Amino acid sequence: MFQEGLGRLFDISNAVAPVDINTSDAATGVRIAMSGHTGIAIVLFTLVGGADDITVDVQQHTAYTGGTSADLDAAAVATSSGIDHYYIKAETALDGDEAWVKVTQSVASEVVIVGATYGTQQKLVVIQVGADQLGDGYTHLSANIACTTSTSQLLAMLYIPYDLAVQRAPVNRPNLLRPGAANA
Repeated sequence: MFQEGLGRLFDISNAVAPVDINTSDAATGVRIAMSGHTGIAIVLFTLVGGADDITVDVQQHTAYTGGTSADLDAAAVATSSGIDHYYIKAETALDGDEAWVKVTQSVASEVVIVGATYGTQQKLVVIQVGADQLGDGYTHLSANIACTTSTSQLLAMLYIPYDLAVQRAPVNRPNLLRPGAANA
């Protein structure tokens, strides 16, 4: 019998609703609780833009609202660890035949998608963060976008929590912002 993956293997949440970075220059990602799953894939999708860089800044937080916020790296919180790589598919028009390319970087909370390399292409980017990368006392994560563009650059971002600790039917999945609170 076919088993659905949603609710069993992964969940999905909005991070940044579709936005034109040219008109906003930045997009603040919503916070997501890092309890209840081993890790999260931050998935960014952009259409063709200019040669401007797009920076994804991954933050950790001590609460679903307010609290203390810090970069996801050891420089900000000694017990946390940053991001040393991400994956990208890029092509003039993404159509499913692209291969993933692993991009390595120095450990940091920021991922920079280089416009000079990828600006003329559609991009699908995946940044994976393990719950164990958050510093002691930090419970939530967010990903924020910064980009100063001179041309229109449509962008959207999703969170995909995976390796769920408790498997439930999708309609019974817990609130990803505040586990234990009723879904709104």
